[in-house]
Amino acid sequence: MERIKLYMLLERLEVLTVSGGCDPDREIRQIASDSRDVVKGGLFIAVRGFETDGHRFIENAVDRGAVVVVCQELPGILRDAVCYIVVRDSRRSMAQIAKRFYHDIADRLKIIGVTGTNGKTTTARLMAAMMNDCGIPTGYIGTGLALVGEETVLLGKTTPEAEVLHRLFFMMAERGCKAVVMEVSSHALVLQRTHGIRFAGAVFTNLTQDHLDFHHTMERYAKAKQQLMDGVDPEGFVVVNADDPWAAFMVKKRGNTELYCCTVGHKKFVCQEGEEVRARVIKAEMQHTEVEIETGVGRYECGFRLPGIYNVMNLLEVFAAGIAMGLQPEQAIGRLAAASPVEGRMEIISDTTGEFSAVVDYAHTPDALGKVIEALGELKPRGGALIVVFGCGGNRDSDKRPKMGSVAAKGADRVIITSDNPRDEDPGEIMDDIVKGIVSESFHRFTSRSEAIRCGVNLMKKGDILLVAGKGHENYQEIAGNRRYFSDRETITAALAARNAQRQSEKGTEPGI
Repeated sequence: MERIKLYMLLERLEVLTVSGGCDPDREIRQIASDSRDVVKGGLFIAVRGFETDGHRFIENAVDRGAVVVVCQELPGILRDAVCYIVVRDSRRSMAQIAKRFYHDIADRLKIIGVTGTNGKTTTARLMAAMMNDCGIPTGYIGTGLALVGEETVLLGKTTPEAEVLHRLFFMMAERGCKAVVMEVSSHALVLQRTHGIRFAGAVFTNLTQDHLDFHHTMERYAKAKQQLMDGVDPEGFVVVNADDPWAAFMVKKRGNTELYCCTVGHKKFVCQEGEEVRARVIKAEMQHTEVEIETGVGRYECGFRLPGIYNVMNLLEVFAAGIAMGLQPEQAIGRLAAASPVEGRMEIISDTTGEFSAVVDYAHTPDALGKVIEALGELKPRGGALIVVFGCGGNRDSDKRPKMGSVAAKGADRVIITSDNPRDEDPGEIMDDIVKGIVSESFHRFTSRSEAIRCGVNLMKKGDILLVAGKGHENYQEIAGNRRYFSDRETITAALAARNAQRQSEKGTEPGI
């Protein structure tokens, strides 16, 4: 267990007042912002959240052994043996304390942040895999998990709280990592989880409607994302999706950082004082895409195992980041060609006969759903139909629900509406919101997600494609405050197997001639 003297943690804080038994040489054994995680000799940081206030749990933390409390307001009762430190901003202080507690290890790692509404996970996972394969030991932090060497650490947030984040950096450095690729959410940037991290590089994937329940407007959402670009070291690099309308906004304050502008097939943005990296699709199939990549120094052909134009942009951003990190173009392309698809991102699930295919994807915004539908619509065989199963999450931006209904109805041949993670909302009311965007009355709806998926599988004919969107890699449904095990992939596999068994049974009972 790490230990550090109190005075070392306080060196960078904007301290307003100090009360109680504050021995600067006292050793701190642990830091935590959740009172349930506090150990004897630990430091507790009281953070005001959106659902609860950490100041309410100061007494619990002290009872569990906290010897130092960092807060924005002193509690009513002070314990003589406890040091109470009042700061202006607990969240900012938490990031500063966490970084110092873990010996500023973040400053010794090349940390690359990936931000955007869609594509963060695919881009970040491909980038980490490419760098590892090219001999740069690299950790990954992102949606659902962190990869620390051979170990997988499950996470509850895309970008964890500062104390978890810096503990992961420390673990990665101990395992020999020289770099980290991490997804950086807009929430994390606004809530100061990444404060104090000097990013070696940043990648902007795109910006479309999402999280407006938190940010309220697209402008505020964009400004949150822009904070990552502003946090890049002056000697670092920034890669942007130049086909996105928000690209220019993201880099308008970039300073002297090296800039790479990625475009696929066309150009909507002039890359000022930066390098253009372009891609042209040569051939597109369900399980393979061939592209030609053009840079300022040459052209390169590359085949990779992901379908869809939007995945070409993900690939191009990873390639540009690899060049910025010092990799040779041929080296980067070779590693990307061998990279496996990311779980839950355009993941193809076929039955044992190979006759029927389903696709699982995490698309949960209007833009993401539209791009997946467009990609699969172009890839489906002539005469085949695209069947789409999707829902929308509860307690989130409700304005996007009818928009997703409209996108699905316009692009799919058959639409099946169902539950996603309803959380504390009524699943039926969420589906009612989705239906408002569907003009046609030709759709199915099931509160049960498993029934919806089985319906989709049973509707398929040879040449059809089934898309199950919204949950991707997730293996749960959150209903009325409880998480219940649920896997789209397993449900699809079981439904395909049951369908095949039924077909075999029917063949076996056909009368002889």
